[in-house]
Amino acid sequence: MGGLASLDGTVLLVGAGKMGGALMEGWLARGLPPARVAVNDPAPPPEVAALIAKHKIAHNPDPKKIPPPAAIVLAVKPQIAAEVVPKLAPLVKPKTVVISIMAGRTIAFLERALPAFAAVVRAMPNLPASIGRGITVAVPNKRVDGIARALADDLLAAVGAVEWIDDERLLDAVTALSGSGPAYVFLLAESLAKAGAAAGLPANLAARLARSTVAGAGELMHRSDLDAAKLRENVTSSGGTTAAALEVLMAADGLDPLLKKAIAAAVRRSRELAG
Repeated sequence: MGGLASLDGTVLLVGAGKMGGALMEGWLARGLPPARVAVNDPAPPPEVAALIAKHKIAHNPDPKKIPPPAAIVLAVKPQIAAEVVPKLAPLVKPKTVVISIMAGRTIAFLERALPAFAAVVRAMPNLPASIGRGITVAVPNKRVDGIARALADDLLAAVGAVEWIDDERLLDAVTALSGSGPAYVFLLAESLAKAGAAAGLPANLAARLARSTVAGAGELMHRSDLDAAKLRENVTSSGGTTAAALEVLMAADGLDPLLKKAIAAAVRRSRELAG
């Protein structure tokens, strides 16, 4: 058996919050032996602490007593990165890949805090990773070879699809689209429910209809090979009710320009936060 099941070395997870915990759960589900996992987090949430206890995973071990890490996954809050990352430098060996999912913390920041030879991958997952349905975009530094990239891909794929890019500057747009995107979809469900209530439906029924419609359409898109435009066309009859609504949403001042403004605002803010 290949992949994570035959990993030679330890995966050190630094920060075991919701996203870190989701990653760890995904690794275990993919066959990574619990003995190959170590967690560094002073106070993981109860569900993650229970997972650590259930699988007898090394929790806050003495760094000198764990094998040299094959990978170190940084999932701490970016606000404490300057304190945490330099302390990990002695653990980074020539064959260690360091994977960061810290928002706003650049490859340059990580390279300054780690040994000069460090292979670094910066990644941006999104919220559906918590149920194994995320999308993660990853960018490597120049020291990431094929073996390190394959390991990083295996570890990140434990919570969903993985896309690779070479230009780190694109991560601001990734953050704005897929990173923040789930909130836009939740807002759509909110807005649909309000519009349904305004059309006369009981508020609770409108909310249930909106929730199921958004969730069902998302699942249909997930299962279909058709692109979004074709799916939209397939559900739209000429002169029908859907066409009447889409005429409003697809007007010159409709949804497209509004989302472009929203994404642009999120990109600007991402760049400001990264400094």
